[in-house]
Amino acid sequence: MTPSQLVPPPSDLIRSDVERAFAEDVGSGDATADLLPTDSSASATLTCREDAVMAGIDWFNACFHALDPEATIDWAVHDGDHVQAGAVICRLHGRARALVSAERSALNFLQLLSGTATTAAAYVAAVSGTGVRVLDTRKTVPGLRLAQKYAVRCGGGHNHRVGLYDAILVKENHIIAAGGIRAAADAARRLHPSLLLELEVENLDELHQALDAGADRIMLDNFTLPLLHEAVAIAKGRAELEISGNVDLTTIGEYARTGVDFISVGALTKHVRAVDLSLRLQLD
Repeated sequence: MTPSQLVPPPSDLIRSDVERAFAEDVGSGDATADLLPTDSSASATLTCREDAVMAGIDWFNACFHALDPEATIDWAVHDGDHVQAGAVICRLHGRARALVSAERSALNFLQLLSGTATTAAAYVAAVSGTGVRVLDTRKTVPGLRLAQKYAVRCGGGHNHRVGLYDAILVKENHIIAAGGIRAAADAARRLHPSLLLELEVENLDELHQALDAGADRIMLDNFTLPLLHEAVAIAKGRAELEISGNVDLTTIGEYARTGVDFISVGALTKHVRAVDLSLRLQLD
């Protein structure tokens, strides 16, 4: 990933994410933190307990700075870095009550987004050398789409459309409702001529229709390997091809070697396991 691709979402969006997290976790106040002296300060060490790719540092920082603007956070890594198990990845210092109150929300963001980046990195590694770009989907945690799509980039993956507004993806139900592939494509071009037009197809006959309709990209839904090879030969030089469906780490390499341009994987953001992190506090 280039530095420009790893620019996180705007700071006001990150603050909004943090505010929502605190609203559900801190609520009217941290009753347990009330046990601590108001003027006590503390230091903390954050350790990564497994091999992982980092993502979410800005969300982590925003959690602590929301409760203690003077807190200091010194990172040994950056988003997109591969980290080995046992590595100390940052050290914090600030008001003890703020550190313990912000801890859970901060870790939730960093664990989830690093888990997304780590998963994306595994899929990207599985297609290494093929030229295929691994794409995410809209199957994201509600309210955290831009955060997870940023994390996918941290893992070396690429973003599909952000939402329903920035590209057109005509799927089976759209085709039925519009009256066919050609009718759907013509309407899309007329209504939104500047947007990428992608058509989903389920067989070679529909592939020919999508090509004749002038699609920019065609999604091959649940095609077998023999059909994928045929589709690549048919569409060569006419449209980009994307594979979707039944893709996992055991199959993606073989799919990538068919010669398609993109493979979209819902699991990058949908089936995420949080990275194991540990934050340990020490009073000054």
